Amino acid sequence: MNLEQLRGFTTIARVGHFTRAAEDLHLTQPSLSRQIATLEQDLGSELFHRARGNITLTAAGEALLPLARRMLADEENVRLEMAELAGLRKGRVRLGAPPTLCVSLVAEVLGVFHERFPGIELHLSEAGSKSLLDQLEGGQLDLALIVTSEHAVAQKNLESLPLLCEELVVIDSSTKPRIVGQDSVDLESLSKLPQIIFSQSYDLRASTMNAYRSRDLSPNVVLEGAEMDAVLRFVEVGLGVAIVPATVVVDRPGLASIALQNPRLTRTIGLAHRRDVSLTNAAAAMAESILDTAHQLAMLQPRITSLQARD
Repeated sequence: MNLEQLRGFTTIARVGHFTRAAEDLHLTQPSLSRQIATLEQDLGSELFHRARGNITLTAAGEALLPLARRMLADEENVRLEMAELAGLRKGRVRLGAPPTLCVSLVAEVLGVFHERFPGIELHLSEAGSKSLLDQLEGGQLDLALIVTSEHAVAQKNLESLPLLCEELVVIDSSTKPRIVGQDSVDLESLSKLPQIIFSQSYDLRASTMNAYRSRDLSPNVVLEGAEMDAVLRFVEVGLGVAIVPATVVVDRPGLASIALQNPRLTRTIGLAHRRDVSLTNAAAAMAESILDTAHQLAMLQPRITSLQARD
C-alpha cells in the first residue's frame, strides 16, 4: 500500500467514477484501475461495488476512507513543515470555527495574523463544533475553535485548550431600541419581545431554545433561520432582538448589549488540535495569535473571561 494508491482511492470515492477520477489525477483510466486492483489485493478486500455508471464503497471501503484521508493529510503536513524548515515557503494554516466566532474572534485573529505573516496561506472552515472535530480528527484542519460547553472532545487523539468563557447577551438596536432604560432582562420578559432566531445548524439556537423550554416559555419569533451576519443587521435596523455571544458585540456601535438574567447563560470556547501530530510552525504561530487575541477581547468586554493567563 502506498500514498498514490490511497490518493486514487479517495478521489474515486469523492467523484464516484473511475474515468473522472483518473482525469483529476492526470492518469489513464487503466493505470488507476491497476492501482486500485493492487491495493485491494494487498488489503484482501474489495473497496468498491462496481456497477455500470454507479461506483459505491463496500464496507471495507467505508472503513478505509477516513484512515486514507488522514494519512494523506499527514503527508501534506510533513511536506509543508519540511518546506518551512528549508525556507521554500512560509506555510499554511487550516483553521475551523463556528459562524458565531467567525464574525468576532476569528476576524480579529486573521487580520492581525495576515499583517504579521503575509506569506502564510490561510484556509478557513466555518461549521458547527461537531463537524469541526470530525474534520480535525480526519486531518482536514490544523486547529479548530469549538464550543466545548456544547461538544466535549471525546476523541483520544484530540486535545482542547480552554480559551475563554463568555456570557450570552441580548442585543437590541441602538437607534430603535425595544428595551429602554434596562441593563438586564430576564427570559420571561424577553419571550414577549419580537425575536430573531438562528438557523438550526447553530449550536447557539439549541442552547437558547433549551433555556426557554426549561422554563415552559416560547420566544416570540419574528424571523428564524438567519445566519449570524444577517441577524446582526436585522437587529440593527430594529426588526427584533436576539441572543448572541458577548464576543459578537465588541466594536458594534449599532447594537446595544443587555445582560440576560434568570437564567444567566454562558458558553466555553476551546482551541482544539490533534495530539498525535505536531503543529507546524505556521499553525503554532496561529495558536499563539488566537490566545493573545482572546485575552485582549476579554480585557475589552466584562462579560468575557479569559481562561488562559497571558503576560
